Amino acid sequence: MQKIINAGLVGFLIFFIFTCAAQAQELQPSEKNWVQAAAEKALPSVVNIASSKKVKVNPFPFSSDPFFRDFFGRGVPQERIQRALGSGVIVSENGIIVTNNHVVGGADEVEVFTSDGRNFPAKIIGTDPQSDVAVIKIDAKGLPAIKTADSSKLHIGDFVLAVGNPFGLQQTVTHGIISALGRSGLGITDYENFIQTDAPINPGNSGGALVNTKGELIGLNTAILSQSGGSVGIGFAIPVNLVMGVVRSIEKTGKVVRGWMGVSAQEITPQIAKAMGLETTRGALVVEVENGSPAQKAGIKQGDVLVSINGNEVRDASSIRLYISEVLPGTKVPVRLIRNGKTLTVNVTMGDLSKAQNAGEKYTVKDNRFLEGATVSDLTSGIRETLKIADNIKGVVTVSVQENTPAASMGIRPSDVIVQINGMKIGNLSEFKQALKKMQGRKATIGIYRQGMLMTMTLVR
Repeated sequence: MQKIINAGLVGFLIFFIFTCAAQAQELQPSEKNWVQAAAEKALPSVVNIASSKKVKVNPFPFSSDPFFRDFFGRGVPQERIQRALGSGVIVSENGIIVTNNHVVGGADEVEVFTSDGRNFPAKIIGTDPQSDVAVIKIDAKGLPAIKTADSSKLHIGDFVLAVGNPFGLQQTVTHGIISALGRSGLGITDYENFIQTDAPINPGNSGGALVNTKGELIGLNTAILSQSGGSVGIGFAIPVNLVMGVVRSIEKTGKVVRGWMGVSAQEITPQIAKAMGLETTRGALVVEVENGSPAQKAGIKQGDVLVSINGNEVRDASSIRLYISEVLPGTKVPVRLIRNGKTLTVNVTMGDLSKAQNAGEKYTVKDNRFLEGATVSDLTSGIRETLKIADNIKGVVTVSVQENTPAASMGIRPSDVIVQINGMKIGNLSEFKQALKKMQGRKATIGIYRQGMLMTMTLVR
């Protein structure tokens, strides 16, 4: 009896081992297969890019110092060729390629090397420094254009491949996951909504493809966070939806145009959420609606809470600017909002940000010992959006400053926001003119908002 039991146990163990081995064999190829399949689809669409531009350098580095200039002179600027290597992704069969602006921006010559060993001169057809996207074109047909996915449907933990040419090594594939979504506030670009990944990205990967398990393009590899300059597992890619929005804009208008809605909004604090009976702090509270703006025409009002724009959830006030920028002017998009505890949807026909940036009434200061030569205007929502001026900042913006004028010598710069003069707060152009009339004596204090910082300038003349 014992022998029968032992024989049965041995048989079961043999069966169990063979079953596990078979399962292991099945799992191992399946794990490799998606990587192989995705790489095979993406690799033909990824190119190597070499760019060069002429830059002028001074042979005497100390010639700007008056002491050394007296001895050596200013020196004759010399030309030097500055070269850059990067990657790009073919997005259309007729030669349209996307890459980073920092790879080709300002280049005199751009050359593209395809995966099949050919090389082509490329023409820059459009760049967008604000998103670090550039569009170039080569004279070729029937190219292997990559298929694009919808980057709004990505999830943290999704497997990804980074494809590019790190350190000039062509056709390199690395593997990882999506570590985070919607990364912003990094100071890399003006419009930030990065995909964060731990797939190794190194110098030369810029402009390369971040693809999903199907080999579809989900992002454009752009930057890494590293103290050594090499990959430490924190890389960032521009979502493909933003990239293709730039492409469509350039193809349609020859330049990058962005939508404009005409609202100023603020974050929803726990206190605001409680006072308004909101269940969450997600969303953005409208604090101002510009007269004649698309938002006003659509019926958006001060005190509304914006919940989603064109199907994209509004996480906070900064996300509004990003979502609107992806929409071409003239496009009608649904905006969901909460008003008096009720949820409703309005359709907004987006305006043109470039037109909204134009200042309204302008005023050039004359006969003032401190600010003569400065031209200022009211802050519009378009100017706020362009200069990234916080909604709580009130004042007038300096449109221009004439050379060799008191304003220039006092250090006033274009894009400065004058918020106070001699302790008098400035809310608009009318108040600015009143403050000018009260400026007397040879000393004045002026409050300035510049590049995210408030400062007080003491002027003596």
